[in-house]
Amino acid sequence: MYEDYYRFSAKPFQLNPDPRFFFGSKGHKRAMAYLDYGLSLGEGFIVITGEVGAGKTTLVRNLFRQLEAHNLIAAQLVSTQLDAEDTLRSVAASFGLEHEGLSKSALLKNLEDFLAAATRQGKRALLVVDEAQNLTPRAVEELRMLSNFQNNERSLIQTFLLGQPEFRGILQSPDMQQLRQRVVASYHLGPLDPDETRGYIEHRLRTVGWQGTPGFDEAAFSALHRFTGGIPRRINTTCDRLLLFGFLEEKTHFGEAEVNEVIADLKNEVAHQDFHGTTGMASHAPAGGVLHNEDVARLAQRIEQVERSVSRILPIVRKILFTVSERHADDTENDLPDARGVAH
Repeated sequence: MYEDYYRFSAKPFQLNPDPRFFFGSKGHKRAMAYLDYGLSLGEGFIVITGEVGAGKTTLVRNLFRQLEAHNLIAAQLVSTQLDAEDTLRSVAASFGLEHEGLSKSALLKNLEDFLAAATRQGKRALLVVDEAQNLTPRAVEELRMLSNFQNNERSLIQTFLLGQPEFRGILQSPDMQQLRQRVVASYHLGPLDPDETRGYIEHRLRTVGWQGTPGFDEAAFSALHRFTGGIPRRINTTCDRLLLFGFLEEKTHFGEAEVNEVIADLKNEVAHQDFHGTTGMASHAPAGGVLHNEDVARLAQRIEQVERSVSRILPIVRKILFTVSERHADDTENDLPDARGVAH
């Protein structure tokens, strides 16, 4: 909705990973260097860890964009507590291979033949495993076995493991010893610092044609960094809401007050109550289910906050519906024939 108002070519803070918006912070540049090194070896596992929304997937997609697309076969697998055989099926499915109803030996044979054929054609196969902290030891073993596929002493597949911070601890367990020996590069993505947070926001805005409107006070950037902790996905969510707020209130400049107003709304919404441990009413429920005076007061305060949030959302809905109806009316008018019976 706000793209037209601010004359953007697209949404600058979309949540889907998009390599066009890759921002080379100090940490991301260093991670890219580690990835480049790991790729140059052409074998083993590359491990990237970071908080949820730190930019792990965007980092890998940016790397793939720099590679020659016609020489690359990449597949992505999201780990969800798969057992060993399901892991193989999921890998085969990710590469577009037949997998239903096949035995483990048939799955392995299909995968090896496919990877060998790709290598003969001069292509490199890369498997990206997301949410790697959910891998079971048996699933890890299956992935490790795939790394044994070789042709003339060259590995047929290289695997990226993307995980949350706890995956670093998991890798140190005895069950992961053989996998650790196959890791050729690893890096942990930390949050953006205050200067990088500002640079990140301005970079995404410039990517969609930002010419300085809306403007941001220094205090606005500081408030955004404090609230988001420098995590890119949190920055995207907050800035997207800030721009929507600016569109509804017809603002062309944001200060700390505007940012704090949006943050207050976000804190009252269930989808955003994980920001810095913000909790809902359930956390205040007393043991035994008995409400004391302070509990009643706290509950009343929360209800009041929710009511304020709803009061702010209703005008948003009305304005969106009004804008959509206006566009629909314009489209209908353009489709009507003129006096000569000719459509516009």
